[in-house]
Amino acid sequence: MQKFLIDSTSGKARTGKLLTAHGALETPFFMPVATKGSVKLLSNEEVKSTGTQCLISNAFILSLRPGIETIKNHGGLHGFMNWGGGLFTDSGGFQVLSPNFCEKISDKGVVFNNPFDGKKNLFTPSDSTRIQNALSSDVAMCLDDVPVANSSPERLKEAVERTALWARECIRAHENKKQLLFGICQGGVNEKLRKKSAAEISGLDFDGVAIGGLAIGEAKDKMFRAVQIALKEIPENTPRYLMGLGSAQDLVAAVSMGVDVFDSCFPTRTARHGMAFSKEKNINIESLKYRNDTGPIDKDCECFVCQNHTRGYIHHLVKTKEENGLKYMSYHNLFFIQDLMKKIRTEINEGTFNEKKFSTG
Repeated sequence: MQKFLIDSTSGKARTGKLLTAHGALETPFFMPVATKGSVKLLSNEEVKSTGTQCLISNAFILSLRPGIETIKNHGGLHGFMNWGGGLFTDSGGFQVLSPNFCEKISDKGVVFNNPFDGKKNLFTPSDSTRIQNALSSDVAMCLDDVPVANSSPERLKEAVERTALWARECIRAHENKKQLLFGICQGGVNEKLRKKSAAEISGLDFDGVAIGGLAIGEAKDKMFRAVQIALKEIPENTPRYLMGLGSAQDLVAAVSMGVDVFDSCFPTRTARHGMAFSKEKNINIESLKYRNDTGPIDKDCECFVCQNHTRGYIHHLVKTKEENGLKYMSYHNLFFIQDLMKKIRTEINEGTFNEKKFSTG
């Protein structure tokens, strides 16, 4: 059964449907990050009302707390979260390789420090896959070796080779037939290695291919060049997922290149730092110039925050550290991105998509 259907194209941009156990997800789509099973400051009901089709949670973090058995007792991660939409689980590769966790990495896996009990544990690609099988997310992501931005060619080469090795192990370990499995290509901004990794991962038996190891601090022009190189190696009938991208301008640019799936904590994280998205210019709501501003955050936005509250009111809440201030900001930013994705899908379906038309702050 075909699991990804392309509906319309406009240039290289395309709309389609990713068929999952919890329904068809309309592409291109953006996933808010629900690392521990929840989007920060927002209820699942609020997240759904922004137009969100799908979330992404972190399998590694959830396996530590509350633990797989607790989630299985709820019938899987959907039941545990009471979320009826689409659900991806990240392997946790980015987190497990951070200095806070990682003790040692080898082709076998990652020896990490468990922050809850202080013990050292080996986390293998098979472990990651079995955990995600048990969580019963709609899409599981392979464990990959994620090098930091601007790594040496030697480190990038190591990551590309290890990611391919782990990808094959993940495929062998994957047993949940209702769950899709996506591979991830690496290579940083090294054009030769990015091409090699994208071709190799695309040649394996995956339901989709993600472009990983970008949007982590490298120069933007180099990032998009790496994306362009990877996309040439990923078959057109394969869903393409660019991990970690969340700004409006970057999303529009990537869609125009032919990317279908995105995730990032950027909209909600920037909201918690007082930055609100706007078509004209993103605004720092803490600035004193908004103290007496009676206009909405964005005059064209239809979210309940912009329809009911002024910049001056949100400024007051944030400045006085009233929790609802950052909650309203988070809701607005997520709604703004989901509304943008909805409009992009409409334009592509109508054959009128133009990247410049979606210029945002």
